[in-house]
Amino acid sequence: MSNQIKVEVASICQVAPTIREFTLEAIDDALYPFSPGAHVVVEMLNKKKVYKNAYSLLSDPTDTQRYRIAVRLQDASRGGSIYMHEQVNVGDQLLISPPSNLFSPLWQAKKHVMLAGGVGVTPFMSYIPEMIRRDADFELHYMYRSLQTGAYKNELSQQLGDKYFDYDSDRQTRCDVTALLSQQPLGTHIYICGPESLIQAVEEAAQTLGLPASVIHSEEFAAPKPGMPFIAEIKSTGQQVDVSAEDSLLEALEASDISIPNLCRGGVCGQCVCTVDEGEIDHRDQYLSDEEKAAGNTIMPCVSRAAGERLVLDI
Repeated sequence: MSNQIKVEVASICQVAPTIREFTLEAIDDALYPFSPGAHVVVEMLNKKKVYKNAYSLLSDPTDTQRYRIAVRLQDASRGGSIYMHEQVNVGDQLLISPPSNLFSPLWQAKKHVMLAGGVGVTPFMSYIPEMIRRDADFELHYMYRSLQTGAYKNELSQQLGDKYFDYDSDRQTRCDVTALLSQQPLGTHIYICGPESLIQAVEEAAQTLGLPASVIHSEEFAAPKPGMPFIAEIKSTGQQVDVSAEDSLLEALEASDISIPNLCRGGVCGQCVCTVDEGEIDHRDQYLSDEEKAAGNTIMPCVSRAAGERLVLDI
């Protein structure tokens, strides 16, 4: 990845039972400014492979002295979150990408309603300072399990007062998404960050209520799920790349020194789209339309895979 920034881990803090916060400071060059909702991709050099995971910046965007990210130890981690939790220590150096933003607030909205699930609260941590500076009308609804997540809940409650609502499923308190959306005035935009189940629940509730899709915004950095191994052939050179059950197609291409532009590595941004000349595709992204997926000639290699034993890529 070009323009990488070398950073040092200045501090590590356990902010929830399964979530650690990392404060990163630049070593050689100044950190880039960023906008609310931005993320960086962290490169982790393990003995066997390189992990590259996207994490939201939870700092105040006006603070360019340091970046803060939070990493949840995933139950089905492929190695990245385990690496961050078990291998990274204060004083270690990491490589990160410059900030990118796929989840910026729509500032012309009359009201902003943020729905966070677990570690999905992190992008909203960078929204809030700017919302306050702009005197925007907003609410944060935070859904978590206190035995696992719930990072920053006390801080947010004190800071936001009656703009903050939380729901702890370990204590049997849940958010009625349909009721919440039905109470919002015209001109409200809804922002969701969290697991796929939360995003789907909000989208279904919005559709039931007749809310336009244009007012619903979501982000989920989903790690690529495993699948059957397959071979990716590069049409222009005939090179064959073995894609293991655990590796994504993008990771396998990168390991073979085939560079593919990418930003989110989670099937959201569309940056890594590749043309497929032959083979069936198991689409797992959130970027391609249903029509594009049905056409079967493009793939998001960061998360999607072959549905058979072979794909031929026209790259």
